[in-house]
Amino acid sequence: MKTFSAKPADIEKKWFVIDAEGLVLGRLAAEVAKILRGKHKPTYTPHMDCGDNVIIINAEKVAMTGNKHSDKIYYWHTGHPGGIKQRTAGQILEGRFPERVIQKAIERMIPKGPLGYQQMKNLRVYAGAEHGHDAQQPEVLDLKSKNSKNTRSL
Repeated sequence: MKTFSAKPADIEKKWFVIDAEGLVLGRLAAEVAKILRGKHKPTYTPHMDCGDNVIIINAEKVAMTGNKHSDKIYYWHTGHPGGIKQRTAGQILEGRFPERVIQKAIERMIPKGPLGYQQMKNLRVYAGAEHGHDAQQPEVLDLKSKNSKNTRSL
């Protein structure tokens, strides 16, 4: 029996929409990273972008367990001497771009390199409940019903 290797013509991409309201950040990110890479498909091929497109809405209402809201710190450097900056996850969620918390969590679960960057382009995250991708007819993916640990009350 030969090992199956997907060709670009064999790949079918679907669209999924996920409501992040009340979902635990890490569990949401792990599931979305799996879908973006295509590991949920039997035709998964490691060197091809065979993953699906994912739309995440209500990113500002994502939940975190424990004290991560105040203790989880995101660092970056400006490039100047002494230019280390930091913000907590709570500050980012309450700030101007709350969708960046979800984007960073998923980005860090995807391999770095050209293929990983291409797979990250299949992710769209919106802070509110509206998205402009109705023409793609996305399927609703309900992660809340998969496992009771996936949700946390706000």
